Amino acid sequence: MEGIEARLAAIEDRLAIADLIAAFGPAADAGDGAALAALFTPDAVYEGPDFRFAGRDALAALVGFPTHRDWMTRGVAHVLSPHNIAVTGDAATARGHSVVFLRDGEGWTVARASANAWAFRRTTEGWRIAGRVNHPLDGSAEARALLAPVLARGLEGGAAELPAGGASGGRMRP
Repeated sequence: MEGIEARLAAIEDRLAIADLIAAFGPAADAGDGAALAALFTPDAVYEGPDFRFAGRDALAALVGFPTHRDWMTRGVAHVLSPHNIAVTGDAATARGHSVVFLRDGEGWTVARASANAWAFRRTTEGWRIAGRVNHPLDGSAEARALLAPVLARGLEGGAAELPAGGASGGRMRP
């Protein structure tokens, strides 16, 4: 059995990563590009089938896109499920779902339900998002691949590789 210090450190790592995932939606919904970008490493990539944002400046600008601004004026909620998190040393991966709800008259509609695979890196600033691949849950093999276990995909040596699924094929290393 591991010592209590190692077990506590593992819990703290998982909570820090879960907090990063949980902070994404509120930062996006508030239109706070600086807060959103601060969740990521300087060289991070966030991508999907029809978009790719590389680096903190591009990630900060995401909230200024016309579609996103329109969603904010209508009422939007980016909601992320609890994710399956795997930590190995200074690298980690997570997988899970996200749903974007839009205000529609007196109710809400689902604008997008997606599969997500994330890569994280421990930095001098603490844990940060090194990469995220997002794909709509459209029945495709690409979407299902994002939900498949990512732990077996190259965590050796502190690097995690995300499965294919984004605009550039989803191959990222934190």
